[in-house]
Amino acid sequence: MFLASISLGSVMIPLKDVFTSLTGGHAAKSTWEYIIINYRLPKAITAVLVGTGLSISGLLMQTLFRNPLAGPDVLGLSSGASLSVAFVILGAGFLPPFLSVIVLSPYGIVIASTFGSTMVLLLVVVVSQRLRDTMAILIMGLMFGSFTIAIVSVLTYFSTAEQLQKFTFWSMGSLGNFSWSTIGILSFCVLFGLLLSANCIKPLNALLLGENYAKSMGLNFKRARLIIIVATSILSGSITAFAGPIAFIGLAVPHIAKLTFQTSNHTILFWSTLFFGAIIMLFCDIVSQMPGFDVTLPINAITSIIGAPVVIWLLIRKRNFQ
Repeated sequence: MFLASISLGSVMIPLKDVFTSLTGGHAAKSTWEYIIINYRLPKAITAVLVGTGLSISGLLMQTLFRNPLAGPDVLGLSSGASLSVAFVILGAGFLPPFLSVIVLSPYGIVIASTFGSTMVLLLVVVVSQRLRDTMAILIMGLMFGSFTIAIVSVLTYFSTAEQLQKFTFWSMGSLGNFSWSTIGILSFCVLFGLLLSANCIKPLNALLLGENYAKSMGLNFKRARLIIIVATSILSGSITAFAGPIAFIGLAVPHIAKLTFQTSNHTILFWSTLFFGAIIMLFCDIVSQMPGFDVTLPINAITSIIGAPVVIWLLIRKRNFQ
């Protein structure tokens, strides 16, 4: 039985009253309310948005390209965002001081990331309308990613230690320090991308047996491919712009859903991937900042540390039951 009061002489004082007097009573309550409303709740909502958006975009890309290693960054959107942010952070030293302060602000980095991913999106849309082969779009995205890494390497070679540290912190991803207005914009982008993705469930089921089979069923392949690409671009581009490049979630969560439910039906996979993405991202966010610790671990490291063993365990479990 827990101690409910303490004795001071002949007077018994409830522990609740002692705690209230030590913590400031209503002041402590308002402090906790402030922390929950302005820090914990926005971070949890951001984790749900990031987890669902990246997971669904990974599912779309794996089905479209029929490649289990495809992820939301396969179109080069994350690479385009990274290149723009690298130009802003690593090239800020060449700008006048007043301009460098503006572009290095959180909104300046978001605008730069959005601009980079939008430019890549327009390029992918134009190319997808001219190319018949879907694999050519995949190769184009991979080549653009390699080109981007090379440019960023050149920029980092001529950058200072402070600039490299800022770019490294951005590339680790972050779910915190979001205002409610920022969350509103991100929520609109993610929900719009999810609505487009939900309309692609039937075309995705048709694409499982190949493009020719989908066309024989009367599917407008070019239109379906364009909607899938635009939906992935909106989801991946907006999340990268606000939260940075979050690794592994888009690649791993669709496999977790497939291995758990043992199905390729996207009516089931869409909602299960949505659910698993939100839950896993929330769990990763909790692990990255455990209660009682002052250090916040990079969210990218946590997603890979947690996601990789889960996928490996599910693969082994599946093989043992076969």
